[in-house]
Amino acid sequence: MNKTAASRKIYVIDTSVILYDNQAIRNFEENDIAIPITVLEELDNFKQGNSTKSFEAREFLRFIDTLSQKHTLQNWIPFNGSEKGRFKVIMDQHANKLDATQIFDSQKADHKILNAAIAMKEQEPEAKVILVTKDINLRLKAKALNLPAEDYKTGKIQDIDNLYSGTSMVEDVSQDLLDQLYKGGRLEVESLLKEAPINNHFLILRNGSSSALSYYNPFNQIIERVDVPESYGIRPRNALQSFAMHAILNPEIKLVSILGGAGTGKTLLALAGAIEQRSQYRQILVSRPVIPLGNKDIGYLPGDIKSKMDPYMQPLWDNLRLVKNQFSTTDSNYKRIDNMVEQEKIIITPLAYIRGRSLARVIFIIDEAQNLTPHEIKTIITRAGEGTKIIFTGDINQIDTPYLDAQSNGLSYMIDRLKGRKLFAHITLRKGERSELANLANELL
Repeated sequence: MNKTAASRKIYVIDTSVILYDNQAIRNFEENDIAIPITVLEELDNFKQGNSTKSFEAREFLRFIDTLSQKHTLQNWIPFNGSEKGRFKVIMDQHANKLDATQIFDSQKADHKILNAAIAMKEQEPEAKVILVTKDINLRLKAKALNLPAEDYKTGKIQDIDNLYSGTSMVEDVSQDLLDQLYKGGRLEVESLLKEAPINNHFLILRNGSSSALSYYNPFNQIIERVDVPESYGIRPRNALQSFAMHAILNPEIKLVSILGGAGTGKTLLALAGAIEQRSQYRQILVSRPVIPLGNKDIGYLPGDIKSKMDPYMQPLWDNLRLVKNQFSTTDSNYKRIDNMVEQEKIIITPLAYIRGRSLARVIFIIDEAQNLTPHEIKTIITRAGEGTKIIFTGDINQIDTPYLDAQSNGLSYMIDRLKGRKLFAHITLRKGERSELANLANELL
């Protein structure tokens, strides 16, 4: 290699990184990569099943198997070409100077991984050895042992505070332009802005107490008026909700993401908008990832599969009931929702149960999408067939999985990577509309 000994880096990769991205070891440029043997043992426990983690484990193990056909994994292997870094499996898990299993008084896998990284550091004193893990506590333990540790940065949004919101305010718009927008429904971009905004970007135009809602249509390159649409009895209560509903109902936009805290109405708007468009799709799928309580698989819970899943899916049923209750029990719109559920025109199911299904002419709502990895988001979107629309909703400040955060979850990643695409629109909802009491709690507690 051309690298000098002083600049050489060896990244020791933890199991959590591989389960997040099975291609992770290709993303460290020309540096060397080492995997503790304990990681392979942990991956063996994940390889069975249909979950995304199982897929990641199997794909990585296949890659290692390919390498092992021509090389011994205990020695350094050039895996991306002779100038692109090397790979090996660390067999030694007993460091000479420090023993994490004794220091932390436990033989758990994390401590064996720490020992492997420390052993590598002792074996390669001229190189900088860095542990890479998505486990925050493991990073802290490594640093306590004077071992450099960092998060896996690929797919991580660096400036999360400035994540694309989908909307902006334009002040001091002339009354003539507002009148023109109200009467004609459109404005030339040049009459309002110096340059065209991001595709499907939403604009609040203001002139003193007067205002108008609009968005940039990338297909005709015109700023168009956004009316406040009602969908199956649900009417938006603020400008941002109006923008979200507009994106949901716009047939040219095939992918929508809606961020918002509790009570902002993101799931309710998506459901109501989907039901309003029921004639355009053969089925409405509503789903969310199952995040097991206490990190236990649902198989540990008592009862049949329905009783196990009901607690996870109940918020979706609650929102569907709220849409239905906009009408009296004798109203045909009320009965129609019950009929759609009975005929499986509306299906509420855990996300894992969608795998392998055809998604042609389907409107697919994924709630709590902040708990998905970038790979899971990609897997869902790539299943979209002709005539399918996908809506992701979530709150990146309420993540329930241990190895994701606001910067690394799939929802943030998708918003950052897809903003400006003609088929994609995003809205961040700010104001809670659940109740005055809920708003009070959100603001002050």
